[in-house]
Amino acid sequence: MEVTDPSSNAESTLKGQGEILQIIYGFAEIMAVKSAVELRIPDIIHSHNSAVTLSQIASEIESPTNQMDLNSLVRIMRLLVRRKIFTAQTPSNGGEMLYGLTNSSRCLLHGSKPSLAPLLLLECHPWMLTPWHFLSQCVKEGGLPFEKAHRCGLWDLASTNPEFNGVINDAMTGITKIMMEAVIEGYNDGFGRIGSMVDVGGGTGSAMARVAKNFPHIKCVNFDLPHVIATAPAHEGVHHIGGDMFDVIPKAHAIFMKGVMHDWSDQDCVKILKNCREAIPEKIGKVIIVEVVLRPDGDGPFDDTNLAVDLVLFAHTSGGKERTEEEWKKVLEEGGFPRYNIIQLPTLPSIIEAFPN
Repeated sequence: MEVTDPSSNAESTLKGQGEILQIIYGFAEIMAVKSAVELRIPDIIHSHNSAVTLSQIASEIESPTNQMDLNSLVRIMRLLVRRKIFTAQTPSNGGEMLYGLTNSSRCLLHGSKPSLAPLLLLECHPWMLTPWHFLSQCVKEGGLPFEKAHRCGLWDLASTNPEFNGVINDAMTGITKIMMEAVIEGYNDGFGRIGSMVDVGGGTGSAMARVAKNFPHIKCVNFDLPHVIATAPAHEGVHHIGGDMFDVIPKAHAIFMKGVMHDWSDQDCVKILKNCREAIPEKIGKVIIVEVVLRPDGDGPFDDTNLAVDLVLFAHTSGGKERTEEEWKKVLEEGGFPRYNIIQLPTLPSIIEAFPN
């Protein structure tokens, strides 16, 4: 009989408890980061171009009551330093602790080109958090978490709440700027051979604005729901059109979709692709899909994140999900695009270039 070392079992148990406790209290981390963004701590540090003391940070935080609780700020910063969101160093002269930015906190600067702050604020919005409490109920009964929480879909809620719609648009604009840097570089030759292009579900037009800037020969159209287009700013070289991709899509040589298909079920994606097929010419037409190609066993820098995003889509969309290559192949074939190439980008998504029969 094999003899088990009691101390080994105890160590394994403690390790398991530690891992689960870290998950249980993991929500504290995102809420601490959210508070730092709301207080604009990264921006305050950035404005000094050097590390600053907690007193300096506190003095620049806007407070309607002027009753700053410095001890609360200390506790928030202590966790965020531990998580390497900020740095903390004691000066050699023994003065007050100095706090600085890291690569992570630089991604949270307001107004910076590649900012993830708007996406963080969207995912932490109370209306986006409530559906997470319905995941287990949906497993047992079916249905959609967001609809169980709010009795309507995400886009319906956004269409009737301008402030919430603005939060969504800001988040999508921020992530678009990050993705489009990689898309422009990774698909430079492909854009060079396109005469006209429609961005389906293009939000306020930031993606097409970037394309128009780099490839002025392309006739760019930004296409989204009317309430989204109503808030879209003017972009040089971009024409805005309001409509519904489930009805008809404006005609062009190419259809561009970034982060759209993963919001919808396979059945809905097939409908969208069939409308894309009707909008492009038979011989030279194509769809350019910027989406994650899921690798459940992958060990890349974003593979874990992609699995988490898949659950985000479960919680927030009407049947949306991230897809493996096999799942993409099935949807594309049923939608009329049996030929495709996958171009891997260094960031979250890939480019799926698909062609009709």
